[in-house]
Amino acid sequence: MLVFVNGKFCKNPNLTKAEDFFYSGLNKPGNASNPVGSAVTPVNVAQIPGLNTLGISAVRIDYEPYGQNPPHTHPRATEILTILEGTLLVGFVTSNPENHLCTKVLNNGDVFVFPIGLIHFQFNIGHTNAVAIAGLSSQNPGVITIANSVFGSDPAIDPDFLARAFQLEKNVVEYLQSRFWYDNN
Repeated sequence: MLVFVNGKFCKNPNLTKAEDFFYSGLNKPGNASNPVGSAVTPVNVAQIPGLNTLGISAVRIDYEPYGQNPPHTHPRATEILTILEGTLLVGFVTSNPENHLCTKVLNNGDVFVFPIGLIHFQFNIGHTNAVAIAGLSSQNPGVITIANSVFGSDPAIDPDFLARAFQLEKNVVEYLQSRFWYDNN
């Protein structure tokens, strides 16, 4: 009998092996030569099946100079980010109605927490590459990149609606919708 939990099949515990709990590759930089200047290498239940139901995952994020991990949110996880190399400006925005921006410049060894569901970002303000490792409080944290979701949805959200919601001219919304929204995840 197969058991399906959190969208994944659970293996019979008597059939598990070390490979179900192993991933190799976080020592290798991701290719950050892209429009946003960053690459996210996930290690979640898709890479390590044994993570299912354990409530944890990780990512490695590589940044080119002035690269960014654009504003995004994790609907199912809090994130704790540790800087291994470089200097990042990081931040998150609290929920309505305050929408308070909390930012901090981080250097090697610094740690910052992004609470579950809040929009957050990282920006490499240094002249060299940067590297960070993050832990997430879910085996499947999800990611919603704000611009990709709003302006790159398929099918597109009605531009008249977005123009009013963002208080923009319709032609600006249509221009944003025509752009290729790069997904660094």
